[in-house]
Amino acid sequence: MYEQFFGFHERPFDLTSNPHRLVATEMHREALSNLEYAIRSRTGVTLLVGEAGTGKTTVIRAALARQSGQVHCVRFDNPALTRPEFLEMLARQFVLSERAQGSKTQLLLELEQLLRRRQALGETTVLVVDEAQSLSDELLEELRLLVNLETDEQKLLCLVIAGQPEIAERLNDQSLRQLKQRVALRCELRPLNNSEAVGYIASRIRAAGGVPAGVFTKEAVQLIVARSQGIPRTINVICDNALLGGFAAGVLPVASDIVRDVCRDFDIRTRDVQDREARGHASSTLRRGDVAHGASGSREAGAKPQ
Repeated sequence: MYEQFFGFHERPFDLTSNPHRLVATEMHREALSNLEYAIRSRTGVTLLVGEAGTGKTTVIRAALARQSGQVHCVRFDNPALTRPEFLEMLARQFVLSERAQGSKTQLLLELEQLLRRRQALGETTVLVVDEAQSLSDELLEELRLLVNLETDEQKLLCLVIAGQPEIAERLNDQSLRQLKQRVALRCELRPLNNSEAVGYIASRIRAAGGVPAGVFTKEAVQLIVARSQGIPRTINVICDNALLGGFAAGVLPVASDIVRDVCRDFDIRTRDVQDREARGHASSTLRRGDVAHGASGSREAGAKPQ
């Protein structure tokens, strides 16, 4: 809608997890390198940890896209499934028999045969599990058992577990120690710092054919960085809607007042603003309570004895 107005050949802040739009920070490059190695060498379990919106899915897709050989990928991103539903989903995703959909024994037999055939052809199979922090303990245990499928030389299945920081905490639990012991590689994505966030915004604009200085004012960029708290997905939401607002108002470059309006509409606030508003609300409540208490006390003091 606004591409021509800003001189773009595509929307720079689209919310899809496009592997060609990977955040080019040292942290993301390191995670990408580790994931590429894990898939190529079939190391078993790789753990990717990061807050929501930091780019976990994009990094995984980029690592898969960079593989030179044949890679089969199955994604699992519904943590609410029960164990029978999870096993049925696996059977369907790996295109196993109907019998395997209702029998765990049959599923494991057919899956191992499939993985061995693929390995003999030099092909790799990857199971990507997203939102892992919300998986039940029994599903995490099922994942551990899948990693046991192996030859004398290497694993038959490469497992990538991606989730928010809570998954790392859960793996410290004694009941999940066996799964933690099988983690061969661990990557972590943190929010971008200020300079990384500014660079991210500029690189996205350049990739879409725009000139960063002509799209947002310096003050607007500073406000975007502050309100997003370094989360790439939040940066995308703010920037995309600010560009839409600038287009609608015919404003070029987009100024901080438009960014502020977007943040207000989406209720995007920094932690210090949230804390300040919370303190203000508590203080206001306390003052009202004091006034009410004082009024009550005055009435009691002025009451006539019965």
